[in-house]
Amino acid sequence: MSLDAHPLIADWIGTRDGRLLIRTGKVDIGQRISTALLQIAHEELTVPYELIDIAAVRTGESPDEGITSGSNSVEQSGNAVRRASATLRGLLIADAAERYGGEKSDWIVEGGALHLPGTNHRLLVTEMIKDTHLACPIDPEASIAQGHGGTLPAPPMRGLTAMTAGNYTFVHDLDLPGMLHARVIRPPHAKARLKSIEESAIQRAEAKGLRLIQDGSFLALIGPKEWPVVEGALKLSAACDWDIGDGIPEIDVFGHLTTAKAVGRFLVVDGTPQQGPVPDLPSGHNFKARYERPYQMHGALAPSAALAQWDGEKLCVHTHSQGIYPLRESMADSLGLDKNQVEITHVPGSGCYGHNGADDAALEAALIALAMPAVPILLKWTREEEHCWEPYAPAMVVELAATMERGRITAFSAEAFSDTHRGRPRPGPNRAGPSKQLANRFRLEPIAPNSAQPNMGRHAGMHRNLDPIYDFANKRLVKNLVTGLPHRTSAMRTLGAAANIFAIESFMDEMARIDGSDPFAIRRAHLSDPRAVAVLDALERQVAELPGLPATDGRGIAYAQYKNQMTRVGICVDVSANDRAEIRLNHCVIVADAGRVIDADGLVAQLEGGFLQAASWSLYEKVVWNRDGIQSRDWDSYPVIRFDNIPAIKVIVLDRPDERSVGAGEASPGPTIAAIANAIFDATGIRMRRMPFRPDDILRQAVSE
Repeated sequence: MSLDAHPLIADWIGTRDGRLLIRTGKVDIGQRISTALLQIAHEELTVPYELIDIAAVRTGESPDEGITSGSNSVEQSGNAVRRASATLRGLLIADAAERYGGEKSDWIVEGGALHLPGTNHRLLVTEMIKDTHLACPIDPEASIAQGHGGTLPAPPMRGLTAMTAGNYTFVHDLDLPGMLHARVIRPPHAKARLKSIEESAIQRAEAKGLRLIQDGSFLALIGPKEWPVVEGALKLSAACDWDIGDGIPEIDVFGHLTTAKAVGRFLVVDGTPQQGPVPDLPSGHNFKARYERPYQMHGALAPSAALAQWDGEKLCVHTHSQGIYPLRESMADSLGLDKNQVEITHVPGSGCYGHNGADDAALEAALIALAMPAVPILLKWTREEEHCWEPYAPAMVVELAATMERGRITAFSAEAFSDTHRGRPRPGPNRAGPSKQLANRFRLEPIAPNSAQPNMGRHAGMHRNLDPIYDFANKRLVKNLVTGLPHRTSAMRTLGAAANIFAIESFMDEMARIDGSDPFAIRRAHLSDPRAVAVLDALERQVAELPGLPATDGRGIAYAQYKNQMTRVGICVDVSANDRAEIRLNHCVIVADAGRVIDADGLVAQLEGGFLQAASWSLYEKVVWNRDGIQSRDWDSYPVIRFDNIPAIKVIVLDRPDERSVGAGEASPGPTIAAIANAIFDATGIRMRRMPFRPDDILRQAVSE
């Protein structure tokens, strides 16, 4: 945990120019962690928001909190800042009482100052803080401020005004003196390697002031102005002769996932392997179904970018990576440097809730910078590069089976099949970090892609939320890692939870309908957690207030708790389906319990954003390829949800001020997919078990049934 690795107040809190400075190792990618940390520090120390800064997240200065992922930021960084602030408040009060008298319990911290009633003592928090205070260890039992139930006015999101005015500086906008622009010249697909380049094309580029950087099949063009570099890269690309080999395998990935040799493991829950028998399926009270998710991409609104500069001793990199410390070690290893020679600073780019091209762009910029000492290099990917070269969310198959007796599920089997969700560059044996970075595959001395091994951590990778939140007896839970598939894969929002919750919650709906049970009742019957039941009760009350449905419409619900320990979410979705099987999202109700609410606006934004991204996965998104490469190269060939299909969304938050705050950034996507699938069945009678639910897929499923 973050506090174990960084136990001092100074690791998290400091002062600068009379202002309070908050440090964190978690980066802000639009999920508003900065806003939440501001609010936490304000709650504990009462310093006005306008006097609190969030320090840049930079290796060597910020706490090493690994990767900003898994919806852990509030729990880890937020808890650390809260405990550090509470400890500091206690030290300041003790200091004030010793210097000016009064009991410690008499002193009041308010408005960023300490007051002793009946006196004129008013001591500013920021002026009282000394190095001796900050050097103290954090007291994990320090008394924290009373919960406010999310009623404190939230600070404005930092940078929002500049963003809306178009004045914000993203990593793509960095501009340093003497800076050169760079573009990578890509092969047709990931299996291709360079044979030769027309020498005359290189000479023409050089005549225009451009320079080609080459390391094996890694090619990049640099120059002082961006557009000539873009044009030059296109021309040089046409002058390259590539060995394309056999191309990208064209396989039925869903069939391959369940027939290929896989590394299978039983999940262990609370120390017990979940290896019950596969439910016997001959009778009418036994159920079996298979659910599938295709390769999907992050679809970040802006492509990846990075800026790098090498001065002969130190490599400074600016990137929108979500894991600057693991990336530093991977880059140092890739480049033959000591990790202390690499400094990485996070600068916002287009957020993606996962592993897009940011880490790869950072290494590519660094490779070019090493060839051009003392020159800042700004590298940007294109839209086509982002679509074709980012790591994808792996295709998945989830097979379920269950036995039901008198409305109770008496045996349950869930088996997931997938490639790895763990493709981020991380430290580890066998150069695990460098083997996960794209450019290293193409260099003169290439590093072979990482060979994934099953990650058996709790709710890790493909088996995230494969263990149902429900009280099922006789569970059999198996994950199957399948390798040798066509595409590079890694983490995308929720990892395996999207497919697993889609499967389980669709399955619950199907069993309820076959059994004649109410969709709310069957879930309540298998839940012993009163907070889960409260979410379903609140959702049912909200559903009762929705208008009646026309004959062409349908309504679906779903429930999940992310990782079975984070935010609880119940979702209801109303849809319409026309005679062309086009799905229209009409209404959405989200009820959530995230424990103690810190940033209420941010929490709602996370839940809404998760719904919209998952709605896009559900209805539109699928990576398409053939032997010549990726065909999903732009927004036409890889469509995403548009404004014309955004429903009215109502979010109800059940605040629990006496409970711990838990992550919400990935809580709503899984139940969103299932609720939409269940609503489509309610509207059409067609059970969709393969994403996305495009019109042609729905009609094809209707024919097969």
